[in-house]
Amino acid sequence: MKTKKTIFIVDDHPIVHQGLAELINHEQDLAVCGHAEDANQAMAEIKKLNPSMVIVDISLRKKNGMELIKDIKAQYPALPILTLSMHDETLYAERALRAGARGYIMKAEATENVITAIRRVLDNKLYVSERIADRLMHRMVGSRPQAGSSPLDCLSDRELEVLLLIGQGHGTRQIAEKLYLSIKTIETYRAHIKEKLNLTNAAELLRYSIQWANSGNKV
Repeated sequence: MKTKKTIFIVDDHPIVHQGLAELINHEQDLAVCGHAEDANQAMAEIKKLNPSMVIVDISLRKKNGMELIKDIKAQYPALPILTLSMHDETLYAERALRAGARGYIMKAEATENVITAIRRVLDNKLYVSERIADRLMHRMVGSRPQAGSSPLDCLSDRELEVLLLIGQGHGTRQIAEKLYLSIKTIETYRAHIKEKLNLTNAAELLRYSIQWANSGNKV
């Protein structure tokens, strides 16, 4: 009997995890071996279960998915990672690949595309949408930046996370507690965001972040 490829899921939404597990377990050669809701739990379970690949959501409690991807790659360089997220791919896909993921797929994609993405990543190939593949190719060959590129591209992963939390209504102290950082560090991130986005004060930052967060994080 052919050995199944085992997949570990990191997602803090039970409905998403259950649906994804059901989808994967329906395949004859794939099986979900475990699940975690946060980065610390994920690292402990990955060490114990030794999965064939990991599926990581970007939005997690405490440490975000981008940081988790970097941690996984540091400890398990050969372990394939697929990012499955609600966030718009035009802003997050390249960041996920730079962090160490082998693929990026949005949760809104059709189920057959999710299985296709899993199989490509298991085969040590990259999986992104045609739109992102075209964008990456343009950058590789050194052509002009494509029209519609986002000013948010200049933000670091952590700055982008802080911007999203501001837009979701969290104050500086709440963000610091959520990210396990000091208030002073969050204030520094806020200052960098304002500078990079050419925003003159806290009110402009708040308006910008709310508008972006409510747009579904689209570029």
